[in-house]
Amino acid sequence: MNATAENKSLKRTLVGTVVSDKMDKTVTVLIERRVRHPLYGKIIVRSNKYHAHNEGNVAKAGDTVEIQEGRPISKTKAWTVTRVVQSAQAV
Repeated sequence: MNATAENKSLKRTLVGTVVSDKMDKTVTVLIERRVRHPLYGKIIVRSNKYHAHNEGNVAKAGDTVEIQEGRPISKTKAWTVTRVVQSAQAV
């Protein structure tokens, strides 16, 4: 196996929804995950927001995107949009 294939598998990828695209070349992505409460056992939703680099401003608000972890690009940005999984529905 070559070195590039090994490096790709080490980077984390997450799928989430774009909640803000007001910045240039940056989107805010909301990642939601369902976890079981440790004591009561009820399934609850936990969420995190990540700033992701959006080269060419391809992702818009409401889109479902896949982001990949990488080197720090700015103070708050260390993720990159790899692909748009589903575009937002026009209302």
